[in-house]
Amino acid sequence: MASNTFGKLLSVTTFGESHGPAIGCVVDGCPPGLALGPEDFRHDLERRATGRTRHTSARREADEVEILSGVYEGVTTGTPIALLVRNTDARSRDYDRIADRFRPGHADYTYWQKYGVRDPRGGGRSSARETTMRVAAGVIAKKWLAQRHGVRVQGWLSQLGELVPAGFDAGAIEGNPFFWPHAPQVPELEAYMDALRKSGDSVGARVEVVAEGVPAGWGEPVYGKLDAELAGALMGINAVKGVEVGDGFASVAQRGTAHRDPIGPGGFESNHSGGVLGGISSGQPLRCSVAFKPTSSLRLPVGSLDVEGNPVEVVTTGRHDPCVGIRATPICEAMVALVLMDQALRHRAQCGDVAVPSLFNASTQCTTP
Repeated sequence: MASNTFGKLLSVTTFGESHGPAIGCVVDGCPPGLALGPEDFRHDLERRATGRTRHTSARREADEVEILSGVYEGVTTGTPIALLVRNTDARSRDYDRIADRFRPGHADYTYWQKYGVRDPRGGGRSSARETTMRVAAGVIAKKWLAQRHGVRVQGWLSQLGELVPAGFDAGAIEGNPFFWPHAPQVPELEAYMDALRKSGDSVGARVEVVAEGVPAGWGEPVYGKLDAELAGALMGINAVKGVEVGDGFASVAQRGTAHRDPIGPGGFESNHSGGVLGGISSGQPLRCSVAFKPTSSLRLPVGSLDVEGNPVEVVTTGRHDPCVGIRATPICEAMVALVLMDQALRHRAQCGDVAVPSLFNASTQCTTP
């Protein structure tokens, strides 16, 4: 199996390359009756897009979604939803000089080893351009989750290189191009990125995602654990090198007496688990953290080999992100939402008639460790 599809009851298949005529996806399993139109996709696709700020790649795509199937008179029909986005600003000539060379840090060498052939234009299938369709599919999941279960998925940039937020204001996240939760720091981030871009180098980033309103019971042990599927979906995003759920690797240094989350009449008193116990949602906010590596496409020279095995020097020209994590927030949100919708449908299929009374006498629970 080529593994271009993920999900079980809600499945998403993406197709297309960075410099091909179009990219697209097929979303299968979405229940009927969900209002859906091209306008629903614009906000999140603009949040992900390049070319809107000097701190991302200058490539500027229209990213207009064409709905080819699965929607009739403005609502989903329950049949496969096919979405298409035309590529309108590809510049393939930027890759002519390195078409026969392997860019260190990219998938050039591994794609060539696997398939014996590769599309060198912008990385082809391995390009972050593919994530456009993940975000588009995630729009459907976000809307369904919000309407059906009141679930809200929110992400933000929690680290840019060595910089971390000096405070947290959820209202500031959408008001700057970094999705940064502390508005007074934005000028510092802009100066940081300007200096980085001038140097020709790149840097990594960290994105946090929280899903509020997830009910208890979603997730399928042992091999369909909610946190395992979240980790797999997030790790599958381009340039991701680490995923944590809850306290993640910080749990290594914690004592069990500190890490376990006490339960009282008002609910859980802490959330070190990140809203998942035994692979099943606990009803607490779901917390994930995603680490992105520095961009490997640099104008600074680096040694490599060509397809004949000869030593060469690689200099990547063209339009590239000095930090891919800056526009990764909507991508991470989309993957979390898609996993949650799939798990919600799977839970409904097996346990939709299970009724367990709540033990808590409060409607809210602890949202922080």
